[in-house]
Amino acid sequence: MTSTLVVDIAQFFPSLNHYLLLLILRKAGCNSKVKQFFSNYLVGRKTWYCWNNIYSQFFNINIGVRQGSALFSILSALYISLVFYILENCLKNLKIPVSILSFVDNGLFVAQSKYLMISNSFLFCNYNIISSLLEKFSLILEHGKMEVFHFSRSHEAFNPPPLNLSALGGPLLRLKNIWRYLSFIFDRKLLFCQHINFYTNKAILTVKCIKILRNST
Repeated sequence: MTSTLVVDIAQFFPSLNHYLLLLILRKAGCNSKVKQFFSNYLVGRKTWYCWNNIYSQFFNINIGVRQGSALFSILSALYISLVFYILENCLKNLKIPVSILSFVDNGLFVAQSKYLMISNSFLFCNYNIISSLLEKFSLILEHGKMEVFHFSRSHEAFNPPPLNLSALGGPLLRLKNIWRYLSFIFDRKLLFCQHINFYTNKAILTVKCIKILRNST
């Protein structure tokens, strides 16, 4: 039995703490010129707002990186890497067998066990630790985008109970038959039939649209 818990970190890019980010750069052993560059780039920033001909006063900006800028992906990766590094050490010390995968602000936690209740207990403990860590880093979990999914080799009827995180302030996560993650469609037995059908139909629809346009200018 393999279970996955998918979490999204809300307000990730606009909530990065600049002073904590500079501390991370120092801990990472970056060159002094690199640290000085980011110190000048991040600290002491100001912004103002304009609506038609009305201008606001200047506001200090001590948090956030501009999503879409050339540096945002590097800075965000450095920031979140420390969170997952601490999380991995906590899980190792507590002997909780949960693996971690991350794609920018999207985290995937994987637990494996012969029994569903044990897998759910691992994910429950993992959620407790990660939610506490993110709060210390001024980040929060976006519960509306959280998902849980179970993979099973069993040929019998499979009706797993939901993962109840309400005791920790989280949601009640009900399971789905199909899980979509990073444009891949997974089923519980990893047959990928739904994935193939979806993209086959998409390709056929594209070809039909091309036929309609073939005689146009």
